[in-house]
Amino acid sequence: MAGKKTTTLPRKVYEPELLRLQTELVKLQEWVRAEGARLVVVFEGRDAAGKGGTIKRVAEHLNPRVARIAALPKPTERQRTQWYFQRYVEQLPAAGEIVLFDRSWYNRAGVEHVMGFCTKQEYQLFLRQCPIFERMLAEAGVLLRKYWFSVSDAVQQERFRQRLDDPTRRWKLSPMDLESITRWEAYSRAKDEMLVHTDIPEAPWYVVESDDKRRARLNMIAHLLSTLPYHEVPPPVLKLPHRPPSTGYVRPPRDLQTYVPDHAAGL
Repeated sequence: MAGKKTTTLPRKVYEPELLRLQTELVKLQEWVRAEGARLVVVFEGRDAAGKGGTIKRVAEHLNPRVARIAALPKPTERQRTQWYFQRYVEQLPAAGEIVLFDRSWYNRAGVEHVMGFCTKQEYQLFLRQCPIFERMLAEAGVLLRKYWFSVSDAVQQERFRQRLDDPTRRWKLSPMDLESITRWEAYSRAKDEMLVHTDIPEAPWYVVESDDKRRARLNMIAHLLSTLPYHEVPPPVLKLPHRPPSTGYVRPPRDLQTYVPDHAAGL
């Protein structure tokens, strides 16, 4: 994608379509719950490729009791001795649930391999076992969708620079992220190798061009919805009850309670 210029989608086009797609995601959620389906969505890609922002928009209007985000920290010493996929299996959905993986078991095919956090033998074992693992998920009825967010080197560099200058987003930038700048080609080779081994019919990879975050979000959500046979589930009929008459309750004096100062009044 180097040298490819992507124009930013205008906000007046982006926001109405995002809301429409998010409304469809709520319908999808209710279908998942009603059907007892199990949906797993994997978000992968380079640092600053736009995964986190897309996950935020996907989950924004969903019920956190149905749809949750799995963003696992570094494994503990005990987890390091387990079967590699074990701690990810623990995060898989039960019937009627959606799990959004903000990075996943594919850490081994990317950062762990490139940065030398796993051995060559562990890496090769992962490439052999991963397709088997994902076929097992598919055979068990898990709906698995995998998205790779592809960002150009120039756009990644600019996003890193913006994070450095923004105190509300600086936490997103780690020494590991900066190290990835110097290993661009190594990550590219690792991604290519990963796709060769794990782009399987039962769980194909879908590439999202993400130099324009707005386009990437809309494209990814629209595609996800298009791959699932969901339909609108009629909501239960609800009716607000009449408020009963007072039985004599008297609220305690306000000075007996400590209120938050009205900061907004001074704006």
